[in-house]
Amino acid sequence: MKQKLGKLARGFFISFIAISIAWAASSKAIRAQKNKKSDDANSSQPFPAVTAPDTQQIDHDIGEMLGAFQVGNVEAMHKYYSDNATFVRGTFEPPVVGWASYVKLYEQQKAAFPGMQLVRRNTMIFVHQDVSWASYQWQFISSLNGKPFNAEGQTTLVLNKVGGNWLIVHNHTSEICPDTAAAPAKPAAQAPLH
Repeated sequence: MKQKLGKLARGFFISFIAISIAWAASSKAIRAQKNKKSDDANSSQPFPAVTAPDTQQIDHDIGEMLGAFQVGNVEAMHKYYSDNATFVRGTFEPPVVGWASYVKLYEQQKAAFPGMQLVRRNTMIFVHQDVSWASYQWQFISSLNGKPFNAEGQTTLVLNKVGGNWLIVHNHTSEICPDTAAAPAKPAAQAPLH
């Protein structure tokens, strides 16, 4: 039972890290956008609003999704996921199919990681018509059972453009396992799905 809880916690952790990283990037983009709006409001020349290219919108949306993940706002997270999204786990178990199934696991795992921090790096986004994929590296920092817990990994998201909005239809998050011969053993835990 303890081992299974550890695996669940590790899966939650990974998901949380990815979301936190995106949240940090999103917050920066939102601040820049607000500053731009203030500059535009002070301009005396009327220019039509310019919409962000798809890659900027996707990067922003990933940040918002990860921010919602980090603070536990399931409804805000759902805004960026398709109802039939699939989630590849960090364990050797079948993928989670559907938003409702994912939320059940997310809520079970979130309590194991208080005060999570997720740092996202090296995001690459590719767009082809109404399909996009984004890959990024992440670092997850939290605690598990009162002890420091850190992990690193990678996430790939597949998105589909529906009615002008990009929705995540597939989430594959993997933790990079340290070299077990050189590193001390970490507590068995599954990083969170995101």
